[in-house]
Amino acid sequence: MSRVVIPIPLSDFDPTETGVTWKMLTQAGVKVVFATPNAQVGAGDPRMITGEGLGPWSWFLKADRNGQRAYREMIESEEFRRPIAWEQISVADFDGIVLPGGHAPRMKSYLESGILQNKVSEFFKSNKIVGAICHGVVLAARSKDSAGKSVLTGRKATALLQSQELTAWALTCLWLKNYYRTYRETVQAEVARHLGSPKNFISGPTPLKRDSMKNLNAGFVVEDGNLISARWPGDSHRFGHAVAQRLNESDAR
Repeated sequence: MSRVVIPIPLSDFDPTETGVTWKMLTQAGVKVVFATPNAQVGAGDPRMITGEGLGPWSWFLKADRNGQRAYREMIESEEFRRPIAWEQISVADFDGIVLPGGHAPRMKSYLESGILQNKVSEFFKSNKIVGAICHGVVLAARSKDSAGKSVLTGRKATALLQSQELTAWALTCLWLKNYYRTYRETVQAEVARHLGSPKNFISGPTPLKRDSMKNLNAGFVVEDGNLISARWPGDSHRFGHAVAQRLNESDAR
């Protein structure tokens, strides 16, 4: 059985990107271990769960029924309730690492963690599967190799599109300020910069609707070597399926 670790912050991670990915992996027979900064149980971004404060755009911006259901199931699972600490992540114990995203302020402790950046670098060095979605790709991009370059240099990847980030911000900035702008530089701009060329950032088709277990083709992922990346919660089913497939292929060898 393949084993994968999913590091998350103590709060504000995206419930769909984490919950749906967890569900897709576990249903495919992959053993999931969660990791938080201090081995305490984490919690997703409450605004993405309830829609509170999102105004008239709540129906579109918050987690849909699939995401909310997966999140509820995940937080009741034994593995979610018994996380390890970030420092306890050992590459030798896992076949891969999955980096979910989230845009709320408390995500910064996760995205800027030197501990996690070092762990991600070790997974790349060991050529083990690295899955990253949305802002999770930023964490991967900030991880350095032995030469001090991003581990994503020269690779092809995707992440939250600039059009998606700026649209969500424009729709809510009057009352939520920069809730949707985690950093001044957009996710797409930072990731593309670390990839080494704007041409290496693959935007994919226009993300008009979210995928589902019955409609994986509505989602989009980019695979390059051991890296699997996706853009937003609407890609979560396709993303989880792709990561599980690659892990199980490696396990079968």
